[in-house]
Amino acid sequence: MRVRDGGCGVRDIRVVHWGLGAMGTGMAHLVQLKPRLRSVGATTFAPAHPGQDLGDALGLERRLGVPIAPTFSEALPTDGADVVLIATGSFAADQEQDILDAITAGVNVITIAEEMTYPWRRNPELAARLDSAARKHRVTVLGTGINPGFVLDTLIIALTGVCGQVDAVRARRINDLSPFGPTVLRTQGVGTTPEEFQRGLEQGTIVGHVGFPESMAMIAAALGWTLDEIREERQPIISKTARSSPYTRIKPGQVAGCRHVARAYRGDKALIELDHPQQIHPEAEGIETGDYVWIDGSPPISLAIKPEIAGGAGTVAVAVNMIPAVVDAAPGLTDMSKLPIPRATMGDLRSVTR
Repeated sequence: MRVRDGGCGVRDIRVVHWGLGAMGTGMAHLVQLKPRLRSVGATTFAPAHPGQDLGDALGLERRLGVPIAPTFSEALPTDGADVVLIATGSFAADQEQDILDAITAGVNVITIAEEMTYPWRRNPELAARLDSAARKHRVTVLGTGINPGFVLDTLIIALTGVCGQVDAVRARRINDLSPFGPTVLRTQGVGTTPEEFQRGLEQGTIVGHVGFPESMAMIAAALGWTLDEIREERQPIISKTARSSPYTRIKPGQVAGCRHVARAYRGDKALIELDHPQQIHPEAEGIETGDYVWIDGSPPISLAIKPEIAGGAGTVAVAVNMIPAVVDAAPGLTDMSKLPIPRATMGDLRSVTR
């Protein structure tokens, strides 16, 4: 998809913001800092002040001339947009209709819903519907984020590029949940008692990290592996100290987060093991954050990033940084392994589009 102004040259890339929580607001802020990205629409569920200018909502010193609308159709300008950034939840089924609405309006989609990073694994029929619609309307749909979307999948895939042989992959991400909003914190059980955490697991309201099957399927597809089974384990991280974030407060004895481990097997061999203990303010109990990758191969690889790649800022950045790649991509539903490697484009973003 070329971004042109009708004959005189390349114009600004027009962006609509769908969801203005912690991550959506961060993305909207970053768009204002990127040359030739232009916010042209915004919507959020039950806006506090319908019609409020996006610049005012972001606390900018200027107005953007973009009123916050109650629906996407009302937020979309009459002359359309190039891409919509969706930051409204974690689950593919919850976003399917919203994504279809954007597709049928002829708008490319970048969503940070974890299940959308590789929906073929858990939601193959939904993935087929979205892919078919996107091809028909000649737009691209991408799910991305810090994780899934980068640390425990795209980064691992890139590292295997220097290996002649890969026998197994292990990775661990120890991160701080405090930048994330209520939706993510609820899925981790933050603020519950240990008993409530267990009930939440049984009822499906607490799920731990959303995205392990997606990350593992993306890695396996990229390496040409076939997976027979994925096993997952979830345990509460119980706080010994009082902690707080902009979105929650917890007392000693309450759950500060979730340790979630997943293993992907071919036969009885674990090809991929991903370990993700995440909680709000782990430093409160002397725990250092970090990202770690171990590749059992030729040559073997051991990578350590300390502290962690910041989750909130990383999610915001990777979503915005993928805009040029999505605008340029072939129509259809895609994933991070099929697009150019993510990079921070510090100049005119239009220079990296065709």
